Amino acid sequence: MHPPQKNAPPQRQVMTSFEIMNRFLVVAMVFFSQSCIGGSFEEDIVLAAIDRTTRNVSYNGAYFSIPYPNGDVPSNIGVCTDVIIRSYRTLGTDLQVLVHEDMSRNFSAYPSKRIWGLDTTDRNIDHRRVPNLQVFFSRHGKTLPISQKPEDYSPGDLVTWILPGNLPHIGIVTDRLSATTGNPFVVHNIGSGPSLDDMLFSYKITGHYRYIPQKYADAGIRTH
Repeated sequence: MHPPQKNAPPQRQVMTSFEIMNRFLVVAMVFFSQSCIGGSFEEDIVLAAIDRTTRNVSYNGAYFSIPYPNGDVPSNIGVCTDVIIRSYRTLGTDLQVLVHEDMSRNFSAYPSKRIWGLDTTDRNIDHRRVPNLQVFFSRHGKTLPISQKPEDYSPGDLVTWILPGNLPHIGIVTDRLSATTGNPFVVHNIGSGPSLDDMLFSYKITGHYRYIPQKYADAGIRTH
């Protein structure tokens, strides 16, 4: 066995073109999976909802004629339902289209006739009404138990309330918890623009739902 030579230059490993291409493909696949699939539904909807609280939006429930599909009222105004609509639209889900199509096929299942005296659908406003969203989420999502226990409400859950004056309201449960009560914070717009508040049990709860867009199931993305 010969002793090592002093000051011998270190040997360099040379990658073949096949090895270079293989490494590139592995990196590309990892990047593609992370950028295109994204996180879980819960992560995505909570981030989208919290992002709404950074927007300057005045409460305004006026009727607008809007485009279809992907129609929206002016971005600087909105009501509680617009928080839900815009959050889901960030995920690529258009509740305007989904509600309109379901109402067109099953109009009697919705309360438009009973509450507003309507005989047909109106794709400008139907999806912006809490009672209609309640029906849609119960038909195409999950209706969950109503309780006074904060642990029964998970990030991404949709909750409806009845406010003083018999006004319906809706918000999205987040993963942020109140240090005082332990209740999950809710993103909603009750009159001062979208906000993140500890208000889950401040009013009578009338509905508790979970609606996960089909694309998450189709892509095999995890949901809790």
